Amino acid sequence: MNAFEQLAGGELQASGLDVLQVNVGLKCNLACTHCHLEAGPHRTEVMDEATLDKVARAALEVRPALVDVTGGSPELNPGLPGFLRTLRGAGLAVQVRTNLAILTEPGFEHYYELYAGLGIGLVASLPCYLAENVDPMRGAGVHSRVIEAMRRLNALGYAQPGGPALDLVFNHPLGPYLPPDEKALEGDYRKALSLHGVAFSNLRTITNMPLGRYLEELESKGQDKDYWSLLREKFNPDTLGGLMCRSQVNVGWDGALYDCDFNQALGLRINHGAPDHIDAFDRDALAGRVVVTGPHCLGCTAGAGSSCKGALA
Repeated sequence: MNAFEQLAGGELQASGLDVLQVNVGLKCNLACTHCHLEAGPHRTEVMDEATLDKVARAALEVRPALVDVTGGSPELNPGLPGFLRTLRGAGLAVQVRTNLAILTEPGFEHYYELYAGLGIGLVASLPCYLAENVDPMRGAGVHSRVIEAMRRLNALGYAQPGGPALDLVFNHPLGPYLPPDEKALEGDYRKALSLHGVAFSNLRTITNMPLGRYLEELESKGQDKDYWSLLREKFNPDTLGGLMCRSQVNVGWDGALYDCDFNQALGLRINHGAPDHIDAFDRDALAGRVVVTGPHCLGCTAGAGSSCKGALA
């Protein structure tokens, strides 16, 4: 029994399959200092056409409430447009997790019209509303490029009444701390970004997991033990019912199946008898599986909790 299970009272049981999360590749135009998957321009892992087709078939079989597409930068997968058209053509709800800065690069401008035309929801990482905090983490000029992309998306109806959602994600790695109150911080974001003339739908606060580059940074500053202690001390049992791993399956770029994006970063495939690859996809077995957990899961249950949808409590 690991540290998480000790506090949670035992194993974690899945409760369905509402979200199919698909990582279409680790290649990214950015190399953010807090990326748990350590994505970047140097990565070559990209989901191939055959695997994209298998994932699409699984999605059409399951018909989840949401297909959540992530990366890396999903737009760097050349098969993404066709994948999105297949899913939306079948009437499935789809969102893409994008860094937005990619849309300002030559050769990627067509994604504005593609996303808007298909009604794709967008979830954009913006770890702070201040350029002086964003650019050191993500690269010089990234904050202004995100604002530019938001402005163009707003003009296409994003974050407007009746238009597709444009959500932002806060996960600023200030150190060994938990995110502030989600609603209060959302107000700060709206006030700051209104000065740039841009709008968004919702803010989602996500706890930085002690994984990848963020863990390396903590270790370099001697703060890793403090962070692990904080996650244990702030364990909140009220978050257990809403944990994302209980109602989703994550598909890695090579078709491997995981309980969540964080387990993918650790190479912890689905286990306990359920299929661990898209080739053996079985809706019933996956919907009722025992979730693979570890000490890192304390990050999702600390304080107000954390999920791909934001705070849990």
